[in-house]
Amino acid sequence: MRSTLPPIHRRALPALAAALLLAACSSHRAEPPRIRSAAGVERGIASWYGKPFHGRRTASGEVYDMHALTAAHPTLPLGTVVEVTHLGNGRRVTVRINDRGPFVPGRIIDLSFAAAQRLDMVREGVAEVEIRVLEAAPADGRFTVQVGAFRDRDRALELKLRLASEEGLDGVAVRSAGGWHRVQVGVFDSRRAAGDLRRRLARLGLTAVVVSLRPP
Repeated sequence: MRSTLPPIHRRALPALAAALLLAACSSHRAEPPRIRSAAGVERGIASWYGKPFHGRRTASGEVYDMHALTAAHPTLPLGTVVEVTHLGNGRRVTVRINDRGPFVPGRIIDLSFAAAQRLDMVREGVAEVEIRVLEAAPADGRFTVQVGAFRDRDRALELKLRLASEEGLDGVAVRSAGGWHRVQVGVFDSRRAAGDLRRRLARLGLTAVVVSLRPP
């Protein structure tokens, strides 16, 4: 998947720096190796990441929101939805993979702050978990977020420019068909991912809707 999304400074710290940050919020016990127990199921150590990365761009290009239920995984396709079970207390949370990591040997998933809260593992920093794939990522991008539709192309272009310059959004396009000029942001592989951007735009005071992109 490759989505064109709002620009946030990429979570591109060197692997060593990331390892130090993650280690700072975890205990110092030895990390057991990951275990793949069945197709779509994986066991190992989970960690979480928060404020240092909040508001930056993830590997998918989306904004990292520490209060959203998302996670980073080394290999699962971006957009995959998984259930994470804390093997110590039985708590579960469903998250969407939108980033890459963790960058510490022996760890299999890096959860958002909100997801870590759901599992009651914020204080301990790491936990033994089981990951189960619930929904595979779609193969092709099919959704976008529409913020306006105009008969006047100049008005559409004006809105596109404002979104790019004032709101700092990338991937803003004007798509014209049937006499309408639609201002749309991003191309996503799932409605859920597009919904994350729609909610971000709503917090900026913009009315936006998720729409399907028809194949050319």
